[in-house]
Amino acid sequence: MKRRDFLKKLARTGFVVSTAGALPLFDLSKASAAPKPYPLAVAADGSPAELAREAVGKLGGITNFVKSGDVVVVKPNIGWDRTPEEGANTHPDVVRELVLMALEAGAKEVRVFDRTCNDPRRCYKRSGIEDAVNSIEDSRAKITHVDELRYEVVEIKDGVSLTKWPLYRPALEADVLINAPVVKHHGMSEVTIGMKNLMGIMGGNRGRLHRDLTNGLVDLSLAVKSHLTVVDATRVLLAGGPQGGGTNNVKAIGKVAASRDVVTADAWGATIFGVDPFSIPHIKRAHERGLGIADLSKVELL
Repeated sequence: MKRRDFLKKLARTGFVVSTAGALPLFDLSKASAAPKPYPLAVAADGSPAELAREAVGKLGGITNFVKSGDVVVVKPNIGWDRTPEEGANTHPDVVRELVLMALEAGAKEVRVFDRTCNDPRRCYKRSGIEDAVNSIEDSRAKITHVDELRYEVVEIKDGVSLTKWPLYRPALEADVLINAPVVKHHGMSEVTIGMKNLMGIMGGNRGRLHRDLTNGLVDLSLAVKSHLTVVDATRVLLAGGPQGGGTNNVKAIGKVAASRDVVTADAWGATIFGVDPFSIPHIKRAHERGLGIADLSKVELL
């Protein structure tokens, strides 16, 4: 995409270019409006691929999100040098099925990537996600490593903890961003699901985010919209997260959930651990700041 076309697209989607032309500015003035409650779809009893397709199907199918000619990003968790059985990354079959569905809807291109914590080549391979995407054998499906030269510094208007940050341009350029996290324990945020999965599109020193992780995760999700969040709870790392190791702390749950609302999706994921979503600081703060709805009693369950 030419820079001129990219900037026009940013303007249409809520970005405003500064007069200096140096930084795209994200207008969060509408964030305080009461969010619309979106349904939550949950699928159980099936293979990971079947569950992913069923959950999205209950929301009306992938064509409710992806249109012909769209550039789609499927953003899984590929952060760790772990096998699918260890529960640290999104299940490869869930990722593959989401890519297939987007292609079936006529996507021009479907990109899969993550900024990993361990060596990216090992993470992509050992997670099974690289082989899963490549097995589709469609030139429109692309799994790539992040390019450090493709980050765009974004100023986040009304950000509480993050006022500006380098974010990955392919994620900003996408017509549709499908957030595809795995549910797991996290030593600092207690749980890591959709909002925290977006840290994989951040450049710079992400460790700084942990100074105020609660507000930082909300700021990030306000700046980068998840058009659809598909939560992999097929096997859940209940302790020792986010990296884990071995299968002693992994429990087979056999569920996948989907929602337009990343907060609702995260709130559901928190219940896997038997806790009130409002006991998780960043989920509670996201609800309070108008990012989405964490009160599942107000959400239609499909």
